[in-house]
Amino acid sequence: MSVVQLAPKPNPVAADSIVTATAVTRRYGDGDTAVDALRGVTLEIEQGRMTAIMGPSGSGKSTLMRILAGLDRPTSGRVVLDGVEITQLDDKKLTLLRRERIGFVFQFFNLLPTLTAEENVLLPLSIAGDKVDREWVDDLLDTIGIDGRRKHRPSELSGGQQQRVAVARALVSKPAVLFADEPTGNLDAATGAGIIDLMIQLNRDLGTTLVLVTHDLDLAGRARRTIRLADGRIVSDTAA
Repeated sequence: MSVVQLAPKPNPVAADSIVTATAVTRRYGDGDTAVDALRGVTLEIEQGRMTAIMGPSGSGKSTLMRILAGLDRPTSGRVVLDGVEITQLDDKKLTLLRRERIGFVFQFFNLLPTLTAEENVLLPLSIAGDKVDREWVDDLLDTIGIDGRRKHRPSELSGGQQQRVAVARALVSKPAVLFADEPTGNLDAATGAGIIDLMIQLNRDLGTTLVLVTHDLDLAGRARRTIRLADGRIVSDTAA
């Protein structure tokens, strides 16, 4: 079976930008029933920083994250991630890029109930057929704070522990960017605060580039940059 290569394309943006979107639009439907979720969004995400994307329901923030992460395609515009223009990739190459360079954390964890915490973390490597770097995995589980729970199944873990497993799973492949969609949205305030502290630690200690879609004002307030959307457009872009 031939190996699909991801050849980087020239990136016209600053060297410290890991993700760039240029004039991105996203329209759902046609004619009078069409909905414009994004209306010409242009932005750059700096490497190694923690960026929060906020906005009311229907503002387009989750749509933007899905397009930046290669989970959806824009109607028009372009997205460059880690030197690769992902809007020009076919489905096979896009799947490979997501597997190698992108991590995802979602609100509802999405853990497999029959697997242990450690098996859930290692799942991306198993699917890709990649060799496990045992030292990295052990350090990751220790950093995430679930080393003592690695043999437990999701039903035996609290919500915060399950989210920590989801974060570790997203990081095990050492992605260029970690995207998180409402990572504290399904947790109580105290547990959510622990996940916020974890995100801050990952950004500080591992240099992980984080892009967070959130309604959590505390989480957004601790990010180094907050982008606010309304009606599919960026209405503010503030650096902490």
